[in-house]
Amino acid sequence: MFLLNRNASHRRPLDPIDAETLGVAGADTVERFLSHRDNHRMTSLHALPALASEFGLGAIHIKDEGFRLGLGSFKALGGAYAVFRLMLEEAGSRLGRPVDMADLDRPDVRAVAAAMTFACATDGNHGRSVAQGAQLVGARAAIFVHAGVSEERIAAIACYGAEMIRVHGNYDDSVRQAAQVSADKDWTVVSDTSWPGYERIPGLVMQGYTAIVREALRQLPRTPTHVFVQAGVGGIAAALAGHLATVLGDARPTFIVVEPARAACVFAAAQVGRPVKVAHGQPTVMAMLECYEASPVAWRVLARAADAFMTVDEDEAIAVMRRLAWPAGGDPVIVAGESGGVGLAGLIRAVADNRADLELDGKSRVLVINTEGATDPHRYAELVGMSPTDVLEGKMTAEATA
Repeated sequence: MFLLNRNASHRRPLDPIDAETLGVAGADTVERFLSHRDNHRMTSLHALPALASEFGLGAIHIKDEGFRLGLGSFKALGGAYAVFRLMLEEAGSRLGRPVDMADLDRPDVRAVAAAMTFACATDGNHGRSVAQGAQLVGARAAIFVHAGVSEERIAAIACYGAEMIRVHGNYDDSVRQAAQVSADKDWTVVSDTSWPGYERIPGLVMQGYTAIVREALRQLPRTPTHVFVQAGVGGIAAALAGHLATVLGDARPTFIVVEPARAACVFAAAQVGRPVKVAHGQPTVMAMLECYEASPVAWRVLARAADAFMTVDEDEAIAVMRRLAWPAGGDPVIVAGESGGVGLAGLIRAVADNRADLELDGKSRVLVINTEGATDPHRYAELVGMSPTDVLEGKMTAEATA
């Protein structure tokens, strides 16, 4: 499915609160926080010239979030960042003085953190980020996981000392239960989706993601003409589209949101002009994108800053995982998880079906994001036919013999 943005808000300025959250000042704050993280490194941007030539495009670049902050996913930037911000604000309020990242190891600040519990619902990656952030500041974490979350992903969260709470049903059910239990226990919910009366914290999570596009703009030889980004509830897509709209204005690239056909909640919002709940049918292999209602805050941004919405099928997502593992023509090897290459899958579908609609041609410079590496190595091996370690070792062997 493909849909150009015909919403009445399309191309209008962002709401002031969204412009402030996702603009230059917000991204500056994220960078300042990241500078205090011991394992923070700018993630790689890879050119795919062989693929660009095959599709008749000027250039394709892929920003690889598969090694971000040791978590293997772009989500490392959102949940943990929000935890840091919220804990420091609470400490400042209780201690009656400004508190910043440099104060994290002070005993009085650690005492405040130790009395806090951060909770969230997750498909896997967001929960790891919140749990890691809580562990780093000395707080507790309670992570709600639904029936579809794999045992490997649950174990990857639990290793950060989080309390794991299992929920019957899907992701949306776990979001509701996390909110209900947290209200009863006075826990702080760090959700990547929003609801009426709960917008600031999802906004902070989205703000964390602006680091991706800020880095990419510095790394790219030229500003992209097109950006394809996948969506679950819409957070990363809104963060990147909103930052580009704020920084580049009318010169911003054409922005396309890509979703699984089996869980296309942002596409549904684009069809009717507001977030709606879509039917929960057969699960999608794109597990990190299996969401059935768009975040209202994310939709508010995307209604203005996205130019098109599209879906891809199960086989297309798997094909991209394999294509990145075994690239042609000297393009780099990239390990992309089930949801990681969905933006690229959208580009491939668009080249075949919507080239004219999106003005994709030999002058187009396309940016896509690999949002996750093999965060479930067993599942990756099932789908690709080789373990992520072997894929990367093959890359290293090829480099060594070149």
